Amino acid sequence: MIIDTHVHLDDERYREDFEEVMARAKALDVNEFIIPGAHPSTLNRAIELCEEHENIFFAVGVHPYDLEGLDGLDFEHYASHPKCVAIGECGMDYFRLEGSDEDKLLEKKRQEEAFRAQIRMAKKVKKPLIIHIRDASHDSKMILLEEGAGEVGGVLHCYNADDELLSLANEGFYFGIGGVLTFSNAKKLVNVLPKIPKEKLLIETDGPYLTPHPHRGQRNEPAYTKLVAQKMSELLELSVDEIEALTSTNAKRLFTGLTKY
Repeated sequence: MIIDTHVHLDDERYREDFEEVMARAKALDVNEFIIPGAHPSTLNRAIELCEEHENIFFAVGVHPYDLEGLDGLDFEHYASHPKCVAIGECGMDYFRLEGSDEDKLLEKKRQEEAFRAQIRMAKKVKKPLIIHIRDASHDSKMILLEEGAGEVGGVLHCYNADDELLSLANEGFYFGIGGVLTFSNAKKLVNVLPKIPKEKLLIETDGPYLTPHPHRGQRNEPAYTKLVAQKMSELLELSVDEIEALTSTNAKRLFTGLTKY
């Protein structure tokens, strides 16, 4: 079995053929799914899907690009839902910083405050974090350590292959591997993958984004986790079955709510 630990099934791009998407996943033994929280506007759809399907779970959080949604979000209310397994996706993303140096510093500060707030909430409700890091490895790592985020652990979603983050494996963090691993220009991730402790590996799609080869340019979907598992199998010299069993066990260890269903 494969667990897709990060897929935006609440995205409008799945609405018209949702059941077909799920059927294709099931045919390839992709049997459990976690919808990360990115913006409060999608939470109701995520919860609706979770309540209709026993094998779908969700997280509550605000993506660093959508911080206007943070104010007024009742984290504790959503975190108390029996299908809520994590806080996030939250984190730091400097990729789109623009404007003057002062503008960039203000945006970094805004992201930092939101990230720290969500880490503290995760510790309060005792749920792991789903963490988004892009072009902000050093600052993100320092914040996680300063806030004692290892108390709840979490996953570095779409792990960016930065060696600096590898030591977080010792702090209770896992590494989400998705379609990027299959890209021809993913040499850094290909090289760093064997350095990640096997008991810290997870599989994800980030669908509808980051579609693996040979489907790049199309909408991503959970069935394509099989392509990620196959590439991991090749690089780690384990069978696909071993990769699937390993990553599913890891997912259930981190997201303890999954084992209830």
